[in-house]
Amino acid sequence: MILRTLSLFVVTAVAEIFGCYLAYLWLRRSGSPWLLVPGLASLAAFAWLLTLHPTLGAGRAYAAYGGVYIAVAVLWMWRIEGVRPDRWDLIGGCVTLIGAAIIAFAPRGVAS
Repeated sequence: MILRTLSLFVVTAVAEIFGCYLAYLWLRRSGSPWLLVPGLASLAAFAWLLTLHPTLGAGRAYAAYGGVYIAVAVLWMWRIEGVRPDRWDLIGGCVTLIGAAIIAFAPRGVAS
């Protein structure tokens, strides 16, 4: 279950970042408006993927996803944009992953 959940968080983050990045390329880098077509499809996939996350409560699932999103965004910056993360980026990404794991995988009773 942990690997499936983490994989889903990563795929969801990539879909969101990809869609937003294409809009960024269009708006800030004078890219083709055609970038919006795959960008919108990616953002629609992102919204759908969010519905597949474990039912921890929507807010809890989104909070845990947010930590994974930050770590994936740092990797995106490095691999796609060619900006090497510094130690603070890496520390921040690790801290958010720890926070996401605590939120997503903490033992909880039925009443939580």
